[in-house]
Amino acid sequence: MTTTSPTTSSGGIDTLVLGRRIRHLRTARNMTLDDLGAAIGRAASQVSMLENGHREPKLSLLALVADALEVPLAELLRTDPPSRRAAMEIELERAQRGPLFANLAVPPVKVGRSLPADALEALVRLQNEVQRLLTENAATPEEARRANAELRARMRAQDNYFPELEDHARRLLTAIGHPGGPLSQRSTADIAAHLGFSLHYVQDLPHSTRTVTDLANGRIYLPQGNPGFSDGRSPLLQAIASHVLGHAEPADYGDFLRQRVEANYLAAALMIPEDGAAPFLQAAKNERRLSVEDLRDAFAVPYETAAHRFTNLATRHLGIPVHFMKVHEGGTLHKAYENDGVVFPSDPLGAIEGQPVCRQWTARVVFTLADRFTPYYQYTDTSSGTYWCTSRVQTSSQGAFSVSVGVPFAHVRWFRGRETTERSASRCPEPTCCREAPPELAARWATQSWPSARPHASLLAALPVGVFPGVDTTEVYRFLDRHAPEA
Repeated sequence: MTTTSPTTSSGGIDTLVLGRRIRHLRTARNMTLDDLGAAIGRAASQVSMLENGHREPKLSLLALVADALEVPLAELLRTDPPSRRAAMEIELERAQRGPLFANLAVPPVKVGRSLPADALEALVRLQNEVQRLLTENAATPEEARRANAELRARMRAQDNYFPELEDHARRLLTAIGHPGGPLSQRSTADIAAHLGFSLHYVQDLPHSTRTVTDLANGRIYLPQGNPGFSDGRSPLLQAIASHVLGHAEPADYGDFLRQRVEANYLAAALMIPEDGAAPFLQAAKNERRLSVEDLRDAFAVPYETAAHRFTNLATRHLGIPVHFMKVHEGGTLHKAYENDGVVFPSDPLGAIEGQPVCRQWTARVVFTLADRFTPYYQYTDTSSGTYWCTSRVQTSSQGAFSVSVGVPFAHVRWFRGRETTERSASRCPEPTCCREAPPELAARWATQSWPSARPHASLLAALPVGVFPGVDTTEVYRFLDRHAPEA
């Protein structure tokens, strides 16, 4: 449900802008409040309320005001403030009527012609700075967990399928005449060229970035050599995706997460197009040989990309609910998705990131295997039902991760690996399942040990401040300045 803001009428008119425009036109004609009131048959106090944005006007009244001021009605309804001072007055009025001033219990200042321009500008800058500091303080691990939970709920509600992003991918692939199948590095460059970008591989890319896009000069800068990415196409496609989707500076951490998910989704949809992948998966289901590995091999993508893409298409095209997990070798949950009822470990606020995963789950058991090249399959009995899962381990600069895809027992008949005899039982979140040490070990070592934890730095501090968390914008700007073509 959309609510009407305090400065917007039910007809969509910004009453503050309208009021300042009426005042500007009235004073330009040397008319007093009494003069304008007499011309439209209203008391001066009613005109004052209109100019201060406290009254929702009817179009019939605005027509009278326009006639009295000798301007077209459209002139009154313009959405831009009539002057810089008016713009500042409107900004301060909005702030004083908003939740920030109310929560701080700051008494309002009368915003009128008697308020000196320097005082007005100082107040506007002050409230902007307070708002900025509050926004930075909100970008804490708690805010990140809340934003992650909201995004996960949205993904679950639409089965992790975004039709508008699928359409974007389809149009881009059609534009370069992609014949289907794997997307080559050359085709990836063709997409960039189609959008007006040239590619530049450099050795001094800012350390906090994967790519940098110069929108002014139509350039995308990428790292030279082997930067450690599992697929060299992904960073470029994600940069292209952000441009295609019109991403602007994130308003908050939730917006930052949404943009990242959208860019990753569109990049994967380009590498594994829906028009080719959906029939491929449907044929595999018909033959009861669904496999993430086969999807990976058919489209020449990393396993994690194939696993993500499977979750995009499985429910919409195959009618199969599914879950996905990425778990660090230390046992903590890095990211996950589900629409099949599996219950992920979570904190009291419902956040799952950083939570310990049960040792009995496939995503943890796979780390104990000597053979990390053969797909591992396992059935796990949990508090929410029995699930079949396939998992693989992949390495990264942050350590090893397992990537797992699972389905409820009722849907395992469609998958390769269903014949596995591997089975475990999880009683989590009961502490006696795997979070508490066995009694004999606890009795021996509980008072005779003192481990030194090695937590990630991100657990000890708020998220990096700035428009893009973790990115040094000054470094980025200096980099762009070095590489921009001379005018």
